[in-house]
Amino acid sequence: MISLKQLTYALAVADTRHFKKAAEHCSISQSALSTAISELEAQLGTQLFERDNKKVLVTPAGEKILARAAAIQVELEDIYRLAQTSKEPLSYPLSMGVIPTIGPYLLPKVLPAVRRNYPDFRLSIVEEQSHVLVDKVRRGELDTAVLALPYSHDGLLAFPFWEEDLYLVTHRDSPLGKRTRVKAGDLRELSLMLLKDGHCLKDHALAVCHLQSSSLDETLEGASLYTLIQMVAGHMGSTLVPEMALDQLLSGSSELNALHLDEPGPHRTIAFIVRPNFGGVGNIEVLKGLFKKELAAHTASAAR
Repeated sequence: MISLKQLTYALAVADTRHFKKAAEHCSISQSALSTAISELEAQLGTQLFERDNKKVLVTPAGEKILARAAAIQVELEDIYRLAQTSKEPLSYPLSMGVIPTIGPYLLPKVLPAVRRNYPDFRLSIVEEQSHVLVDKVRRGELDTAVLALPYSHDGLLAFPFWEEDLYLVTHRDSPLGKRTRVKAGDLRELSLMLLKDGHCLKDHALAVCHLQSSSLDETLEGASLYTLIQMVAGHMGSTLVPEMALDQLLSGSSELNALHLDEPGPHRTIAFIVRPNFGGVGNIEVLKGLFKKELAAHTASAAR
């Protein structure tokens, strides 16, 4: 009978393409891992790996079998989480992805409250772009991810917890610098700087403003919101920033002004995404409520 341990070892070899590294990852000896893989191949009656002293390759049959093994591993992890649902909320570790235009601005506002309320909760965080996080959640490499919607997440469930608009950040010396609100049509006369392709915030901004990417100057793209803000301060143009990030990005920058983008909103929705059969949905609901409460408190404090 094939064992889950054998499948785990085989997946480690497929991931590392190296028997020694796979053994170290699984905390067993290389000989024990090699024996387990050989027994698995004998039980299946097919070869999973081609190996020599220099490299390890996965055979075509191995690719198909290990893809099913990875799906089994995800299901097994979800079974363990289902078994934990009767325990206290956030009583077991959770892995969460977050995108760069949310993580630096959301996490400082919510993590202190998570730590206060659930001091033993272990949360591991990965920052990546949206398409990477969606793929990792689908494959079971992450339990959940925090995304800005709309964004394609077919086959996954979304749990929204916040809505916000975009703001135009411009220098006070610019033609719009003294205003408090701006319409999309006003942006056509500006040097508008946005993030590089791959960031969903750029797509949201273009959609809200009814602009095409080809209308932008590619020399005025930035790798991060912080970089764009520094470019605005340097009189290079203006940029669009989500409301959540304003307090941090504009702190101490008296020469900059934030103008509400007066277009139908909300301009983006912040949500957790999970697999449909994820066993820790109860914990996502707890985090969702906590995040919403803390964001509302920060928003109310900033308005005073």
